[in-house]
Amino acid sequence: MQQIEVIIENTGERRMVEQGITLADLAGQVQHHCKYPVLCALVNNKITMLDYRLFTPKSVRFVDVTHRQGYRIYITSLCFLLYKAVRDCYPKTVLTIDHWMVSGFFCKIEPFEEGYEMPPQIEMTRTLRNRMAELQQQNLPFITRSMLVSDALQLIKEEPIPATCRLLEGLTQLYIEMHFLGGTPHKWSTRLVPSTGVLTQWDLRPFEAGYLLQCPDPKMPERLDLYQEAPKLFNIFQEHHKWAQLLQASTIDDLNREVRAHRENRLIQVSEALHEKKYASIADLIGQRRDTVRMVLLAGPSSSGKTTSCRRLAVQLSVLGFDVKQLSLDDYFLPREKTPRQANGDFDFETIDALDIPLLNENLQQMFDGKEVRIPTYDFIKGEPFYNDKSIKMREDTILIVEGIHALNPKLTADIDDKLKFRVYVSALTQIALDKQNIIRSNDNRLLRRIVRDNNFRGYSAYATLQRWPSVRAGEHQHIFPYQENADVMFNSALLYELGILRPFAEPLLKMVPQSSEEYAESIRLLSILELIEPIQTKYVPPTSILREFLGDSSFEY
Repeated sequence: MQQIEVIIENTGERRMVEQGITLADLAGQVQHHCKYPVLCALVNNKITMLDYRLFTPKSVRFVDVTHRQGYRIYITSLCFLLYKAVRDCYPKTVLTIDHWMVSGFFCKIEPFEEGYEMPPQIEMTRTLRNRMAELQQQNLPFITRSMLVSDALQLIKEEPIPATCRLLEGLTQLYIEMHFLGGTPHKWSTRLVPSTGVLTQWDLRPFEAGYLLQCPDPKMPERLDLYQEAPKLFNIFQEHHKWAQLLQASTIDDLNREVRAHRENRLIQVSEALHEKKYASIADLIGQRRDTVRMVLLAGPSSSGKTTSCRRLAVQLSVLGFDVKQLSLDDYFLPREKTPRQANGDFDFETIDALDIPLLNENLQQMFDGKEVRIPTYDFIKGEPFYNDKSIKMREDTILIVEGIHALNPKLTADIDDKLKFRVYVSALTQIALDKQNIIRSNDNRLLRRIVRDNNFRGYSAYATLQRWPSVRAGEHQHIFPYQENADVMFNSALLYELGILRPFAEPLLKMVPQSSEEYAESIRLLSILELIEPIQTKYVPPTSILREFLGDSSFEY
C-alpha cells in the first residue's frame, strides 16, 4: 500500500500513513493527545469531517470542543439533534432557533398546520428531552452527502422549512452538501460532529414562551455553560425580531428578495428610521429624569457602533434642550509604564485597571460642581496622556455622555452618586437569519464590521483582524458582558440590510487570508455566509448611519 506524509499539528510530528486513510482512523492514533473526543480536523486549515480520506500529503490539526471551530460544530449538531427530535415527536410543528442567549439558544416550536393544538410546554419539554437522550445514546452518525441542488430541493420540500427551500433555489452552483440524521435531511451552515454519541452535555428547559437549548461551557465542556438571567437582552432581541417580521425581512432569502426587486432603498430607509426613533425614545427617557441625571454612561462591545450612537444620541438630546458634552474613556488610559500586564507579559489594555479611575472620578466630580476641567488626550503611539486646550465646563442644562467599553462597570464611577447616571448598552444583535434553524451569530456581524473598518481606517488586513478577534472576544466576556444588564436601556445597532452592504467590502479581504494560517478556516466560514447574500450599493446608506462608522463618508467626526 502506497504511503503519504501527514503532518500532525497537535504533536508536531511528521508521519507516514497509508494512502486513503480516513481522518477518523488517524484520529484514533492520536486521540490520547486530546482531552476530549475529536470532532473534526483542520486539513490544510480547512474544517473537514472525520470520514474524509487522505490521498495526498496534508497538514492536519485534530479539533475537540475546546477549539472555537469544534465548539461551533458541536452546538450546530445539537440544533440538528433538537430538530430531529421535534420532527419525530411533533411532526405537525416546526422548530425555530430564534437567537443565542448567554448559555444557549432560545427556541420556539410552533404549529405549521392550521388547527393543530399544541401540547403543554412542560409536556413537550419532557418528551423532547427524552427523545434527544435516546438519539444521543443510539450514537447515530451525522451524514454529509454531496448532491445536486435540484435533488436536495426535492428532499427538503417535504420538510416544514420553506425558508431553506427558497434559499437553495437562489443558489447558482450545481452541487451542495446536505446533512442527514436518522434519515431526516437539512442544510446546516457548518460541518457536523461524527455522531450523536459525542453530544454528552446539553439540556432543554422551558423558557418564556419557548425553550432554552443549553450548551456546554466552551472552557469546561464537561459541564453546562452557567445559566445567567438576562431579561433586558432577551427583550431587546424579541423587540427587534418583531421589527424584522414587520419589514418581512427575517431571513436572508427575505433580504435577497427585496434586493432583487430593487426595494432595498425602502428597507434601508425604514431600518434607519427605526434606529432614529429608538435614539429619540432613549433621549426622551433621559429627558424625563433631567432633574437628576447629569451623565449618560454608554458602553458596548467592539464594533457595536458606540461612537456613532454617542453622536446621534447627542443630537436627540440637543433637540430636547440639553447642552451636550462628550467624553471618551480612551483618553483616561494610564501611562504605558503603569499599564497592567497579562500573565504572558503583554500589556492588558482590555482591563478596567488600565484606566486612570481616580483621575476620571476627580474630573467628573469637578464638572458636576460647575468647575472648568482640563481633559487629557491620550497619545497611543507614545503611550501617555497629554493636555492641550480641551476642557469641559458644565452648566445646569449640560448633560455629559461618557463612552467606552467599561462605562457600565460600577467600579468605573464608584465615587459618583448613582442618581446622576443613566446607563445605555449598545450592541449589534443580529436579527436576520439564514433560515429558521440557522442563525447568524451577533459576534459574526460585529466581526465583519470590524474587518471592514480595520482595513478602511487602520490599514489592517482581514488576517490581522481575525488574529486579534479571539482576545477581543475574551476581553468582552470578562469586562463587558457581565455588566450589560446594569443598563437602563439597551440599543440594538444591527441593521437588517447591513450584511448586503458589508459583503462587497469584506469578501475580497477575506479571500486574501493565507491558507497557511489557522485563520483561514474562519475566513472560509464567513465567506460561506456572505456568498448567500445579495450585495447592496452603499449609495443608499445615509451619512448618519451607524454603518458609516465602518464604511467611511459619515457626516459625524470621529
